[in-house]
Amino acid sequence: MSTTPTTIRLDDDLRKELDVRLKAVGISLNTYVTMAAKQLVIQNRIPFDVVAAEKDEPNEVTKRAMVLAEAKDLGLLAEDSPVFSDVDQMMNFLERGE
Repeated sequence: MSTTPTTIRLDDDLRKELDVRLKAVGISLNTYVTMAAKQLVIQNRIPFDVVAAEKDEPNEVTKRAMVLAEAKDLGLLAEDSPVFSDVDQMMNFLERGE
């Protein structure tokens, strides 16, 4: 089987991160690209999940709201469960015995 030299351009920081991760699993960039290309041909699709970069993740407030909403959806928390913004509010609530 003959091979064709191929050049790709990568951002310097991306290349450094990529090299670290590939070295950790013991493969070269060439091997990785070849594996990905072969799998694309075999599977007729991109052979991995394409996800947004971390900077697109929700902030801490949004994450907490999502967890709270999921807990309510799963029945782990009642819809009318009290919510506190600090410990003093919670302690006052508990002391009142509501």
